[in-house]
Amino acid sequence: MSEPVSALKGASFDGLAHVEECGLQGMITLRGALSARAVQKAATVASGASLPDANRANMAGEGGLCWMSPDELLILCPYPRAAETVETMRKTLGKTHALAVNVSDARAMFRVSGGAAREVLAKLCPVDLSPAAFGPGQFRRTRMAQIAAAIWMEDDESFGIVCFRSVAEYAFNLLKAAAQPGSAVGVFAARPGAISGD
Repeated sequence: MSEPVSALKGASFDGLAHVEECGLQGMITLRGALSARAVQKAATVASGASLPDANRANMAGEGGLCWMSPDELLILCPYPRAAETVETMRKTLGKTHALAVNVSDARAMFRVSGGAAREVLAKLCPVDLSPAAFGPGQFRRTRMAQIAAAIWMEDDESFGIVCFRSVAEYAFNLLKAAAQPGSAVGVFAARPGAISGD
């Protein structure tokens, strides 16, 4: 039996920001009424994180909960525990109308970190990533050039990114291009004498 490997085996790049494929990551899609107690319990116990508000991601140690839509959450957990976590969730859900699916091997996860991480992502995603509009804990489903992606801020200088595994190499190449040395735009840098609204 072959050993599981991530899409790009931990590939990384250093430029304006550090870009890395995060390796194997447990990911579970949970669909259902987020107001249902069984759905909330299944999600929070599986992730160890509290239920996020809309467009938010809550992290707790190795786990996390990301708000994907009004009836969908993405649960992050250690890869080796994903399958058993789904089974535990199904028991918790009981007869509640919901769906829990292990999508770990269908997705890839990246991290972009460093002082220019915000600018690197802003080159690729149609999202207002200014510090006033997008901060730690915020989450968006969006596009990254030609592919679907989900992004969130882990802290002031790092983003988590999830995309389909089938486009992982394309995503990595996009991020590398946006982080190429000498390609800084400086759109989020403070300008001496700048007036708010300039």
